[in-house]
Amino acid sequence: MALYESVFIARQDISSAQTETLTEQFSQIIADNGGTVSKKEYWGLKSLAFRIKKNRKGHYVLLNIDAPSAAVIEMERNMRINEDVIRYLTVKVEALEETPSAMLQGRDRSDRDRGDRDRDRDRGDRPRYHDDRPPRDDRPPREAPRAEGAPE
Repeated sequence: MALYESVFIARQDISSAQTETLTEQFSQIIADNGGTVSKKEYWGLKSLAFRIKKNRKGHYVLLNIDAPSAAVIEMERNMRINEDVIRYLTVKVEALEETPSAMLQGRDRSDRDRGDRDRDRDRGDRPRYHDDRPPRDDRPPREAPRAEGAPE
C-alpha cells in the first residue's frame, strides 16, 4: 500500500464538530477500502489567501493515509461531491511523519518567538519606524500642479 498526506478545507459556516464528523467520514471510507488513517490533525479555522466559493476562511484538516490508490480515489470522489469541502489536495509521500506537522509546530514556535521579541524590546533593541526619523530638510519644496491652460 502507498502512503499519502491529504489536506482538505471545509467551509467556514460549519462548526469544528461538523468538521470532525467530515474527518471521520473520510477516514471510514479509507478503512472500508482496506487502508488506515494513522494521523488526523485539525489545524483550525484559518484565513484563505483569496475567496473560494464566497468563503474568506476555512477549517483545515490533515490526514496521514496508508491505503491503496482505489481508497484514495474514492475518498477524493466523496470530497468532490460534499458541498462542505471547498478544496482538497492529496500527495503521495515516501514516509509519513509521526511528529506534529509544521502547522502545529508553528503555533508552539510562534509563542516562543513572541516571548523573545518582548525580551529584546525590553533591552532597548527595537525596530526604527518612520516616526523616529528626523525630517529631511534637503528636499526641495513641492510645487502645486498647474491646471491645463493656466498661464505660466
